[in-house]
Amino acid sequence: MQTPTHSPTYLAAELRLPTNWLDYTLLGIYFVVVLGIGFAARRSVKTSLDFFLSGRSLPAWVTGLAFVSANLAATEILGMAANSAQYGAYTVHWYWIGAIPAMVFLGLVMMPFYYGSKVRSVPEFLLMRFDRGAHLLSSILFAFAAILIAGVNLYALAIVVEALLGWPQWVAIVVAGFFVLAYITLGGLSSAIYNEVLQFFVILAALIPITILALKKVGGWDGLTDTLTKSHGDDFVTAWGGTGIGDANPLGANWLTIVLGLGFVLSFGYWTTNFAEVQRALSAKNLSAAQRTPLIAAFPKIFIVFLVMIPGLAAAALVPGFGTEESGYQYNDAIPYLMEGLLPNGVLGIAVTGLLAAFMAGMAANISSFNTVFTTDIWARYVVKDREDGYYVRFGRLITAIGVLASIGTAFLASSFSNIMSYLQTLFSFFNVPMFVVFIVGMFWKRASMKSGFWGLLAGTTAAMVNYFVLYKQDIISIPSDQGANFVSAIAGFVAGAVVMVAVSLFTAPKPTEELQGLVYGTRSPGMAEPPAPGDEAWYRKPALLGWGAVVLAAACYIPFSF
Repeated sequence: MQTPTHSPTYLAAELRLPTNWLDYTLLGIYFVVVLGIGFAARRSVKTSLDFFLSGRSLPAWVTGLAFVSANLAATEILGMAANSAQYGAYTVHWYWIGAIPAMVFLGLVMMPFYYGSKVRSVPEFLLMRFDRGAHLLSSILFAFAAILIAGVNLYALAIVVEALLGWPQWVAIVVAGFFVLAYITLGGLSSAIYNEVLQFFVILAALIPITILALKKVGGWDGLTDTLTKSHGDDFVTAWGGTGIGDANPLGANWLTIVLGLGFVLSFGYWTTNFAEVQRALSAKNLSAAQRTPLIAAFPKIFIVFLVMIPGLAAAALVPGFGTEESGYQYNDAIPYLMEGLLPNGVLGIAVTGLLAAFMAGMAANISSFNTVFTTDIWARYVVKDREDGYYVRFGRLITAIGVLASIGTAFLASSFSNIMSYLQTLFSFFNVPMFVVFIVGMFWKRASMKSGFWGLLAGTTAAMVNYFVLYKQDIISIPSDQGANFVSAIAGFVAGAVVMVAVSLFTAPKPTEELQGLVYGTRSPGMAEPPAPGDEAWYRKPALLGWGAVVLAAACYIPFSF
């Protein structure tokens, strides 16, 4: 099934919600609390480390919930529900293969290098491991990608609010942009993180009623699977059905491209090198808390898939041909369609608040990471050097405002995608995957030379873009869907980056061994040798136990969907 990629993304006109004063009161209370958190966090901002990394002082449970909330943006909620309406139960792969293993790898293997080296950002690690060329290129690519992804959140917010509440798009953009700008400018990363913890619970309060009522509407899980089997076939409600090499399935990908393209390359590229996520772990109070941050986040991530997949499946079951032109709905309409038809006032207000909270969480994560990378990795490193600390705090606030304005400008680039998750996965294959291959080669191969980082990153990004825009879009190679094309682009970018890094390393000088301490696997830096915090002997404070527990639980969840 080909994703319609050339029609504008607007929600169906009949999805206007019957909101009343109670719903708007709940929404107003939420906005007041958001600003209150920003003003409260402002008192703790005294240095640039406070503004950009919360002074590395936050407990693991706070950074863990912020870690998962930063990812649980409305683009994920709407996009994964759209994925489910379009592709069926294959959506579970984005969580149990496409998230959990990479989150565990980040916590157990990569966080000791990130946190132990005391870097303030992911690109700064590349400066220490490779050279200024790799650092500058990765900083520019990340800053550009962060603004594009923040723009996706703003665009999706505008079309949803216009359809559901009747607000003009510009009003929705200005209101959301103002609140995100206000609380990040006031309290820096601490404000963003504590708001993300609040937003996590608000989002759950919105999704749980929708999921329960949608299941009830379709006759429970048995009624849902029976209806979808009759209308879409057996493979639509299984995780692996029809994924044999050469078999046709709704996703347009076989088990090999799912495991390699999504499960390894895209997944590890996103979770281990995306600074919007890693920044939350870097703000933890010690190495143990930093390691536990993605592991704590992995447990709710295992179950969140049900809250976004079931509504998408229910929409496909309730409306014949959902997502086609004849039905009157696009795949992105799944959550709003159920909100309009199932939720009473009050609960509807919570759902609308949760949706707005999700948009703001996703946008804030990208804006807060953007202002850190632009200020510390580009401006302070290459433009205005060696100024007093207060100057960079003030500049960080200024670039936050510029970032919000720039994201408004990029918002409408998402309009050509009916499935916004496809657009996001495309961006990840372009920007995160090439950075991941540079990290993984540099972190596990001492011989990787200083120059190989720059050329590997450039080659990986170029190969992914050529595969998508030239080979796929020009029909030179046949790939059944945008998501399948994203998987192939990710694999192409990874292979090209790795090959170029090896080739360049063979002809250029490696970094001196003494400069690789704490940067390559098997070496340690003084920052990694900190003593355990009091109580670290408890099982729930041991990253290895948490990590393997998450992997086993995610694997067990596959069983009901495998047949």
